[in-house]
Formats: sequence, C-alpha cells, structure tokens
Amino acid sequence: MDLSKVSPGRREVLERIALYERERRFDEDVENDPPAPVLLPGKADYLTKKPINKLLRRIANAVGDGYFKKLVKKGIIETEYVGGTEHLSVLDRGGAVITCNHFSAYDNYILFNPIRGHIRNQRLYKVIREGNYTNFPGLYGFLFRHCDTLPLSSNPRAMMDFLSAVNTLLKRGEKVLVYPEQGMWWNYRKPRPLKAGAFRMAVRAGVPVLPMFITMRDADDLDADGYPRQIYSLHILPPVYPDSSLGEKAAAEKMKEENYRLWKEKYEEVYGVPLDYGPAAAENGAGEEDK
Repeated sequence: MDLSKVSPGRREVLERIALYERERRFDEDVENDPPAPVLLPGKADYLTKKPINKLLRRIANAVGDGYFKKLVKKGIIETEYVGGTEHLSVLDRGGAVITCNHFSAYDNYILFNPIRGHIRNQRLYKVIREGNYTNFPGLYGFLFRHCDTLPLSSNPRAMMDFLSAVNTLLKRGEKVLVYPEQGMWWNYRKPRPLKAGAFRMAVRAGVPVLPMFITMRDADDLDADGYPRQIYSLHILPPVYPDSSLGEKAAAEKMKEENYRLWKEKYEEVYGVPLDYGPAAAENGAGEEDK
C-alpha cells in the first residue's frame, strides 16, 4: 500500500505495527499516548452507585449514541454485513463476556448497534485501558469515564475492585466487552494472540464468551488521515462455554484457544489467505506465536 498520502502520525503508527508484528510484540501499545496517572482505589465507581454518576451515565450514553449515529450517517462508520445473528440468543439468557478484535475507536459501536436489541434490560460494559479513563481529554474522555466503562488499573488494589465489579455485573446478567488482544492496533486486520483475562472472568462468573470478529475492506475514498476508508463486516461467532470439569486456569486457557481458533478461521474465510504474521525478527529468535 502506498503510504505517501497517510498523515505522518498514522504512518508512524503503521510502521510501529509492522515492527511489533515482526518482533511478535502483539500486546504492546502502538499509539503515541502520553504517560497517564494511575487509577487509584475508589476513583472508579464501577457499579455506578453514586447519584451523580448515574446522571452522568445517562448523559454520556445519550451523547455517545448521538455522536456515533452521526458518524454512521456521514459514512465514516459503514457496516455492510452482520452475520451469525442466531448466536445472539445467548445474550438473552444471562451474563456474557463479549470479545472482539481491537483496531479502531469505533469498533465497540460497530458491534453494539446490531446487538442492542438483545441487551434492552442490561447494559454493554466496556473494559478500557487505564490511560483512557485517567488522561483522555474532550468528548472521548467524557465518554470513557461515564459511558458504562470498566477501566483497568496498574494499582493492585484498584484491580481487585475491578475484578469484583466485573464478577458482580456478569452474575446479574450484564454483558461485558473485553478486547483480549490488549492494545488497539489501528486498522490491523489479523487476529492477534489473546490474553487469558477475559476468559478467567467468564470462568469465575460461570458465563459464556461470545466471540465477535470484525473484518474490513478498503473503500474507494480516503479518510481524514489519508488512509482508505474502511467498510466493516461484523461476524458473530458461536458462543464458548466454560468447562466445569477443569480448574479456572485450564478452563480459561481452553476458552481462549477456542476463541482464537474461531477468529482465525473467520479471518482466513473472509480474506481468503492463511493467517501469517510474516517472518519474525531474527534478532529476538521468535518463532510461531504463543497462543
């Protein structure tokens, strides 16, 4: 692809993605985000118990929905296909962890819009990185703090609060979106190796994981960064259930491997090529990815 028209900032990110892929650093951030304050215990109202946060949540959800609907109307977010809707019935039966590949600030809305009819009496909670909650300015910062988000934390005590809240939400029937690849890789089409956290949450709460995978193709026009605008397809894949005969670690690992397999198969089906991360950087001696 000719990157000469791509903005310098986005071109730098794409070059970093290519480097990290060669070095098999799949879970590292590629964005130029500044250092962020640590999220301390008690700073995130995970279960939205405070009246002011209930009000701000209503405002944030209304503002966020209106904002993304405008992006859809303008064609900035364009979804041409949604498949596997028969699997959404799992959301009608109780709590669930939803997993999705993470390549855009828009991907949570790409999947939320088609499933909103199945979560009318619950909410879609989104697990987000610490810095998005503590250090993001403007409209996105407001949405990150109040639009049913569950921020991670580098503080161990705050992470205990996070895990306890997620378990409570799942057991009461809520849906929690987790990006198990970890960091966002802008417009990256391949599934990356997964982290176990999302699947451990599901095992602890005794709920299924509903994997979703978003594929994309280039439109004829360019976006604001000079990159081909992407047209999306959402693939809702069969739910993955915890194996109650296994311990937490083994059960989570089994779910993780099945989720990755489903993503990999869908990637290869849609794009018509085997999943291949290319040659590993010789200096780190990396071989096949650790799934």
